[in-house]
Order: sequence, then structure tokens, then C-alpha cells
Amino acid sequence: MSPYSAPLDDISFALRHIAGLGELAELPAWRNAGLDHTEEILAEAGRLASEVVAPINRSGDQAGSVLDGDGSVVTPEGFRQAYQQYATGGWAAISADPEHGGASFPLVVDVAVQEMFTAANLSFSLCPMLSQSAISTISAHGSPEQKHRWLPSLIRGAWTGTMLLTEPQAGSDVGALTSRAEPQADGSYRLWGQKIFITWGEHDMADNIVHCVLARTPHAPPGTRGISLFIVPKHLVEGDGSLGRRNAIRCIGLERKIGIHASPTCVMELDGAVGELVGEECEGMRQMFTMMNKARLLVGLEGLALAERSYQQAAAFAAERRQGRRADTEPGAQSPIILHPDVRRMLLEMRARIEAMRGLILLNAAAADRAAKHLDPVVRQRAQQRSDLLIPVSKAWCTDMGVEMASLGIQIHGGMGYVEETGAAQHWRDSRIAPIYEGTNGIQAIDLVSRKLPLHNGAPLAMLLQEMTGLDSTLDQAAEAVAEAARWLRDHPGDDALAGATPFLQMLGLTVGGWIMARAWLIADRSQAAGADRPEFWKNKRTSSRFYLDQILPAAPALLPAVTSGAAALG
Repeated sequence: MSPYSAPLDDISFALRHIAGLGELAELPAWRNAGLDHTEEILAEAGRLASEVVAPINRSGDQAGSVLDGDGSVVTPEGFRQAYQQYATGGWAAISADPEHGGASFPLVVDVAVQEMFTAANLSFSLCPMLSQSAISTISAHGSPEQKHRWLPSLIRGAWTGTMLLTEPQAGSDVGALTSRAEPQADGSYRLWGQKIFITWGEHDMADNIVHCVLARTPHAPPGTRGISLFIVPKHLVEGDGSLGRRNAIRCIGLERKIGIHASPTCVMELDGAVGELVGEECEGMRQMFTMMNKARLLVGLEGLALAERSYQQAAAFAAERRQGRRADTEPGAQSPIILHPDVRRMLLEMRARIEAMRGLILLNAAAADRAAKHLDPVVRQRAQQRSDLLIPVSKAWCTDMGVEMASLGIQIHGGMGYVEETGAAQHWRDSRIAPIYEGTNGIQAIDLVSRKLPLHNGAPLAMLLQEMTGLDSTLDQAAEAVAEAARWLRDHPGDDALAGATPFLQMLGLTVGGWIMARAWLIADRSQAAGADRPEFWKNKRTSSRFYLDQILPAAPALLPAVTSGAAALG
């Protein structure tokens, strides 16, 4: 497996020219946050990702995490040491509240940092990713006492977090869960039940694990209305903050998976485990969406990150691998395959889609930042609407693209891509889970069509499409097709709309990607014409953005018949 090199220039470009980091830096919340040092922060994170985290990706895949006889999980060699460097470096939650030890950077900078760790080693990155989601949930819904008890150790990385939702009979249908929580005289609860598919539910990398658990209290109504959220630690915490006895929650099995072998996917058993109620009873589903929305954005990031890692490996292989001849090749010699037009086309498609995905993910994160911290309430409201609209697109479109680009990376390797020795296949195997967990991509499409499009009479989508107008003729055609598809979906609710949900999400993802690449093309074109520094960078940016607009974006209007065919087309 080839080394990973953090794409610092591309990340910086997307942060500043697509996500609008400079505008965020002017807001009072971040005026003194040190955003002028973002480049140095990205470089340091990139160094740790490439030099420490990436080298254990392949070995971790081969060894996997192992469940020992007493219910403890042992991670592959080097993982604990890498995590300690990650935690001591302050990367655990750089966007967290400074009141509890966070650095208070915007989410968009945090996401840019996490891209590099995710690309370096997806299995490793899932551990802090779940912790960030737990931090968000406790920060938003926990009591002052709970924040004081749990957040400082989570934020500095001494403890990690998880979420326990899925049960054997309750996968995507969370309302079918049966785990129960019984109130105790001291105000605590005791929890019983079994949870499956729990990422990093047990491990040896941190002193404690803080589980966010969904369960039912006595007499709770059926379905999602009767779900409550609880904090259930691996080790109970004493009044002075020290760790006490082991709680009655343990791992009773590890799943054998296609990929992410180093990430322990646990079957967790609660056998009277002590837990704390978060907020009030029966508020759990609303609270958990705080955790899930951030997790969905970060899962979308996984599609981007694995596409980037696969691209880097494929490009390096193509530059070295000699096969076939070009017309200008000397007799008896072979050409590097990167000189063959079809290989160049595949590499350019990977690069163009990666740049569009990166722009979308960072645009989504920046919208969440404006929704949280902008002074103007109208701007905050519109930013929240945009963030909500883009979340299912970020998650589903980017993870679908991640799988497709990892597959293309294998194709560039030819037969060697199908051999585990090169490591190219690992990127595809790792990527394949992302369209499934944190809500399958079909569920994301249903959420987009059924919940997000109708909000505010369709104003968030209309405003987004309006911003696209006039930048590029191909983009105008795609935006018009999206508007027509949205009107049809609005006029055909029920099964007809649901039948077209997935192609509509793909259409919108392609179109938002086109908007991002149209903006990139204009900036790169002006910069190159003005003789800006790094002429090769601007030339490459022009090439990739133009390729997207001319050869990828035209697929968006072509999806209109699939969106509007209705349920009858499904037989």
C-alpha cells in the first residue's frame, strides 16, 4: 500500500474559496480563535495522519481487533500508541466548547482535519468520530452536571464515546427496539438489553467508554415516541471524577466484516447496567438526532476520504506501472500506464469527483457553523435550513461516490488491484459500509424527499438553486432539471415520490457538485490568467473543474425520467 500524503492545498482551497472560512473568521465567535493559523494546524494534522496513523492501516486490516476471554477487545499493534498521540495533540474535538477543554474552532476546520485521519486509516478514525458525536449530544442535551462529569475527559480524548441504537430486531426501524431502563430510588436507571453493530463499543485505547444508549422506560408509548436516551459508562465514575467499578455492560461478540477489520464492531449486552437519563423520558429520538446528524456528515466524509486515498494509490501505481505502447514509445519499450488516455480519464474522474465531494462536505459544515454562531437570526435560520437540506446529500451521495471511486482505483491497478497484496482492494472493502450505516442511503433519500424538500414550502432548495444560476450553462440545465424534479415530487406524494427519491438525491448531489466546481473553475481561471503563484495548481484545478462540468454534470438532467417515472415503473 502506497504512503498517504495529506492534500493540504486542495483542502485549503475548499476551506477558503468554497466554505468561506474567511467570512467565518470575522464572526465574534471565532475572531480570536486563531483561524489565521489554520494552515499550520492542517499541516500538523497531516503530518500525524501520514506518518503515524496511515502506516498502521494495512497491518490493522490484516490483524483486526480481537475479543479475548474476559470480554475485552485488543486492538492491533500500534493503535493504542497512535491514539495517545492523537489525543495528546488535542485533535479529539477541536471544535468543542472551551468551557470543557475544547479549542472552539469552527466545525468546518474540525471536519477538514478529520478528513486526513479518515483517509489515513478509516478503522482508526471511527473511534474519535463516535466520540465527537457523543460530545455533540451531551453538549446539546445534557444537564450542567452531566456536562461537567463527561465532557472534559471526552474532549481531551482520555475517554471515548459510542452510540447504542441498533438491536437484532430493530435496525433502521429504531422504534422497534426493546431494551428497557428501570428507574432506581437514587435517580439512576438500570438497563437491560442487547445492542448490535456497535462501532468501537469495546477496546483498549482509552480508560473509559461513554455509551449513549436508547432504551424504553416503564409505561413508555410504543414506537419512537417511547424512546429515552441514557449515558451508560463502561466504568462508573466516582464523585471526585476517578473511575470506579466496571459497569454491567460488556462485549459478547465481534462481527466478522468485509472491511474496517481493525474497528471492533461489537455485540453489547446490558445486564442491569447503571445509566443516567439525558433530559426527560421519551425525548431520546429527538436527542439522538443531534448525534446522528453530525455522524451522517462525518460518514459522508468517509466517502470523500477513501476516494482520496484510493486516488493517491492509483495515481502512484499508474506512474510506475509499465504496460503497452503509445505511438511515440520507442520500439521494445513499454509506457507508464498513466500516459494512456483511458487511464488518465479514470484518474481525472476520480480527482474531479473528490474535489466536488470535498466542497460539498465543507460547505455543509460551514452552513452548520453559520447556523450556530452567526449574529443575524435570519442568516442563522437560512444556514440551518441549508445544512439540514444538505445532510442527506452529503451522507448518501459522497458515500456512493466513495465506493465507486474506490472501485475505479482497483480498475486502474488492473489485475493487481484484485490482489490483496497491493492494498487497493482494502479501500473498496472499507468504503462499502459507508452507504449502509448511520441510516442507509435509501433512508437518506427518503428523508430528503419526504422531510427536507417540503420544509418552508421548498424555500431552502429554491434559494440554493438560485445561487447556482448564471455560473455555467451546463449547471443551469442541471439546476432547471432539479427544480422540475422537485415540483413533480411535490405533486406526487406517497409511493410515487419514494420511488424517485434515490435518483433525485443523486441528481441533487451531482448538481451541487457542479455548483462547487463551477465556482472552482472561475477562481482557478482568474488566478491562472493573473499569473498567481503555483501555476501548476491552478492549471490542474481548471482541468478537473472543467472535466466535471463537461463530462460528469450532464448526467444530472438525464436522471429526470428516473425521478418522475413513479411507483408503477417498479412493477
